Amino acid sequence: MTDSAPHTPMTQSQLDDVIQKHTMFMEGRRGGMRAIVKFRDMSNLDFRRANMAGGDFTGSSFQNANLSAGIFIGASFYACDLRNANLERANFSRADFRGAYVAGANLVGADLAKADLREGQMMEKQGVGRIGPMDMGRSVQKTVFAGARMTETNMSGARAASADFSDADLTGIIIRDADLRGANFEGSNLTNADLTGCDLRKANMTAALVQGTIMNHTETAGAKIPPKMESVQQTLDQSLQSQGQTLPALLAAHTIWIRSAGREGKQLNLSGMDLSAIADLAKYPLTAIRATDSNFRGMELTGVHMQYGTFSQSDFRDAHIVKGDIRGSKFHHANFTRADLTQIQGDSITVTKQDGQKRVQRVDFTQAQMKFVNLSQAKLRDALFLGTDLSGAMLRGADLRGADLTGAILSGADMTDALLDGATLPE
Repeated sequence: MTDSAPHTPMTQSQLDDVIQKHTMFMEGRRGGMRAIVKFRDMSNLDFRRANMAGGDFTGSSFQNANLSAGIFIGASFYACDLRNANLERANFSRADFRGAYVAGANLVGADLAKADLREGQMMEKQGVGRIGPMDMGRSVQKTVFAGARMTETNMSGARAASADFSDADLTGIIIRDADLRGANFEGSNLTNADLTGCDLRKANMTAALVQGTIMNHTETAGAKIPPKMESVQQTLDQSLQSQGQTLPALLAAHTIWIRSAGREGKQLNLSGMDLSAIADLAKYPLTAIRATDSNFRGMELTGVHMQYGTFSQSDFRDAHIVKGDIRGSKFHHANFTRADLTQIQGDSITVTKQDGQKRVQRVDFTQAQMKFVNLSQAKLRDALFLGTDLSGAMLRGADLRGADLTGAILSGADMTDALLDGATLPE
């Protein structure tokens, strides 16, 4: 089944017809037809659980499409745009992803065994006897998985020379015996990843998290690999033991401090602490605490109360803070790369002082790293994003009315249906 006009949008009903005929083709039934859908726009469409093995989708767009749990064995996604697509638990073994743009996609539990992730570029005729690169709106060369979520993904045997995995979450990924020459893993999370037998010559792992990463029998000539450093931050348990205190006691004193406006009790200060091992931290009231340069990396903080706190320079990479309340808090220079802040409550608050004067307190992300963060449906009226890096961020349906994004980086950010009345956007 071949498309006609390039990048013509496809409807869900048209796609359903393609899936049905491809299924008949796979089953050898009369009327079946292999899916050949090139250069079409299939953004936001639903492929869930479809068997599209061997399909050809060359040059097509799948932005925000749902391919979860589908079967795409040996399919061609050559030079496709799969930004922010849901590819969770899908089977892409032996698929062709050369030159594909998969930034921000969800590949949790996906199977990319023996997939081809090398460089690729579409060519076209450019006059008599000449061919040249096709203009597809970007430089289609390296395969880009920047910011993708790829935990539990199998990439064993994949050909991924020069592929870009910068800022991707590769926790626990299995990439045995893969060709990763010159691949870019800068800023990625490779915690507990298995890279046994891989060719990592000239790979860039600058600023990557490599705790527990297995690199047996790898070739690393010319590679930039950070040391597997243990955290220099003291765990909360270690701190409490040394002081002979308990967290409930500290929280009780903190509650008294809040209720007495600072006259009694003591403010909770978790600055410089590694809190990542506290599985139930979200159940504690963290209102008005201090936690600068602290580690919240990968934590489950859904519904947490963190109003009026100071969290500057803290690490929230890969954390889940869905529906949390962060109103009035400061996150200067904090790192939220890949964090999930869906439906976060971060609107400004009007504070009445003892003398009766009123002051508007805004959540402050000044100079924060928020690459590939999910802020869908977030409430962030009047928030400060001064100089914040929001590259590849998901801001669909976010309320940013009155927000100040002066100097913010919004390259690749998805602001579909975001409310921007009164917002100050970067020039």
